Amino acid sequence: MENQFFVDSEYLSEKALEKKHRLETDPSFRKNHMEYLPGMEQIESQVCGHVMDQMKSYDYSAYTASDVRAALNHETCSVEDFKALLSPAAEPFLEEMAQRARMETGRHFGNTVYLFTPLYIANYCENYCVYCGFNCYNHISRMKLSMEQIEKEMKIIADSGMEEILILTGESRSQSDVTYIGEACKLARKYFRMVGLEIYPVNTDEYAYLHQCGADYVTVFQETYDTDKYEQLHLMGHKRVWPYRFDAQERALRGGMRGVAFSALLGLSDFRKDALATGLHVYYLQRKYPHAEMSLSCPRLRPIINNEKINPLDVHEKQLCQIICAYRIFLPFAGITVSSRESAEFRNGIVKIAATKISAGVSTGIGDHESKYNGRESEEEKGDEQFEIDDSRSLDVMYRDIAEEGLQPVLNDYVYV
Repeated sequence: MENQFFVDSEYLSEKALEKKHRLETDPSFRKNHMEYLPGMEQIESQVCGHVMDQMKSYDYSAYTASDVRAALNHETCSVEDFKALLSPAAEPFLEEMAQRARMETGRHFGNTVYLFTPLYIANYCENYCVYCGFNCYNHISRMKLSMEQIEKEMKIIADSGMEEILILTGESRSQSDVTYIGEACKLARKYFRMVGLEIYPVNTDEYAYLHQCGADYVTVFQETYDTDKYEQLHLMGHKRVWPYRFDAQERALRGGMRGVAFSALLGLSDFRKDALATGLHVYYLQRKYPHAEMSLSCPRLRPIINNEKINPLDVHEKQLCQIICAYRIFLPFAGITVSSRESAEFRNGIVKIAATKISAGVSTGIGDHESKYNGRESEEEKGDEQFEIDDSRSLDVMYRDIAEEGLQPVLNDYVYV
């Protein structure tokens, strides 16, 4: 059983360093980020136009306290109300927003909190995204788990009591092709009742294949909806193509996936506009696909290996709480996930207000669940992590902490018959 690692010389060669420098300093050297590459499916959809028109015209400084009060008094939150709740004018109303969000959460989700864990099966990546620890120019240990290793990891996680898993890879078709991911889904179906995917975007027929293999839902981070900022951050690779990424959730639904999840990485660009676009992306797709389960993630930028200067930009916990409450009021039916990027204290608080799903027993590295869950080091090689986490609680501890808050931890709410 042989693990695959990138060779150091790929990072250190003069030719590679020259290309990296040109990508960083010469925009004309980069491919057009709005043009599709060969093999990328294009679909006819008006969702993108609706989202971008609203985001580009959003002037959050124009909203007043009166607009916020009106939004909180309306029984149904309109798009304009959502814009007001995301504005700086809403910051003094955070307590009222939290009360309204808690009411909506209780109405649609009761007092339940869903638990899942991610499993990274590969960290090879062909993209150059300057903020990501997996980017192809970052000198880290690369690894791709074999099916035997994947099953071993899954069994360890399942033995802990977890019933939902999220499978992740780096964005490399050459190392983690769709068939490889599909075989991982088949293994996951043996051990888990819910199987999610967070992989590179694929075409509709490929999503259909992955669904047949056992995947229930797909998560795609748009990262930022600001196309100009997106171009500056994604310098090379398939991920550079902004519109193909935007339409990923719709292709997944057309491929038969039961649910899709959305996210902007808060801190990459103007977080208020990114939060607006994320919410509207869900809103317009829900209207088009009313049968689909929709959810949002609310991650902030975290430090990565070899770049200690990357930190959340102008998105503090109070502002993150405002965004999550605004999401809940505008999209009362949508699941909201708060990841282990955030502190235990913050996550303990936000699940009592608006969040409905949190991860437990998290590792963003490759092949290290044996040490994470069983307390003993594996003799096998491991791959480096994508980013630093803040909340490292195990499933048992997370389950206990949630129950002590008077909430009901839920491991699964879906049964195939």
